[in-house]
Amino acid sequence: MKITRPAIEQALASISLPGAGKNLMEANAVKNIHIFGDEVVVDVETDNPALQAKKKTEVSIMKTIHDQVNEKAKVKVNISVKAVKKKDANLIKGKPIEGIQHIIAVASGKGGVGKSTVTANLAVSLSNMGFKVGVLDADIYGPSMPIMFDVANERPLAKNIDGVSKMVPVANFGVKLLSIGFFTKPDQAVIWRGPMAAKALNQMIFDAAWGELDFLLIDLPPGTGDIHLSIMQSLPITGVVVVSTPQAVALSDAKKGVAMFQQKNIQVPVLGIVENMAYFTPEELPDNKYYIFGKQGAKYLAADLNIPFLGALPLVQSIREAGDIGRPAAMQEQTVVADAFTEVTRAVVSEVVRRNEQLPPTEAIKITTMAGCAAVTKK
Repeated sequence: MKITRPAIEQALASISLPGAGKNLMEANAVKNIHIFGDEVVVDVETDNPALQAKKKTEVSIMKTIHDQVNEKAKVKVNISVKAVKKKDANLIKGKPIEGIQHIIAVASGKGGVGKSTVTANLAVSLSNMGFKVGVLDADIYGPSMPIMFDVANERPLAKNIDGVSKMVPVANFGVKLLSIGFFTKPDQAVIWRGPMAAKALNQMIFDAAWGELDFLLIDLPPGTGDIHLSIMQSLPITGVVVVSTPQAVALSDAKKGVAMFQQKNIQVPVLGIVENMAYFTPEELPDNKYYIFGKQGAKYLAADLNIPFLGALPLVQSIREAGDIGRPAAMQEQTVVADAFTEVTRAVVSEVVRRNEQLPPTEAIKITTMAGCAAVTKK
């Protein structure tokens, strides 16, 4: 059968790019078709940089042309990635947060897995590496960062910047910190509905003088709910770190947390999973490991979900004691605990670098309410 351009175009119209709703021709993804006898060269442009997606498209085009046009055709497919206009990752609702380079959310599917402890020690480890770090305690109903950083009695000061009064974050151990805990009494419960909590978060985000930061870590509440959506609506999150223990109940909830960020209309990159309380080593038996909550459950979950495993952290009494007295364990030098947090932090930084090389900046999402349910769309 003679190979013609209309026949090629008809064949390509039956193929859709991965994740796209239109076929190649409707999406104007086919830029050129060259026919030289039995040789066919197809140039395709895609906005999906994933190697797997490009390979899948290439194979689909070759197979379709062989099946529908000419089985002996010599087909070559050239796939290029559409140049994405560089967006200022700090643009939020039209207003820039000057100086903040990366925003990392730390999440967990359930409470009690040590998410806040991991956040605090990640922050200190990043600071020890020379990065400028801030922490936003977004756990409105259970703020713990003021205690973990030994600043429970401190209060943010006000500073006039270009005629606007801004909150100056409290700083300790090289980390800037804002938390609702600074504005409530220790024994005072925060009984707020979602809109009130979101308003408080927006004030801590937009009415704060964060200054120059390489990383702003956001300690999210456990679960998947209104606060998470409010944060993603307000900020373009660079990526998410999910914390879980190895036990089945925690892993089930962690899986739901990952699924939330990977939803089609949210698509916040998941940098990986941290396994906390991975094993217990008694001080008198330093070479022994006891897997109290199960062995490598989070590592296996990461493999199943095809996301990075960022490392395992031990169940050690000193970590709890350090958090209780406001001296994060990562501050200790040359200890097994400090080394473990350092390794996890290095893995997080590596994943941020890889994410920035392979993906465009994350956008804040737009949230509307329809029939009592949250509908999420990209801005």
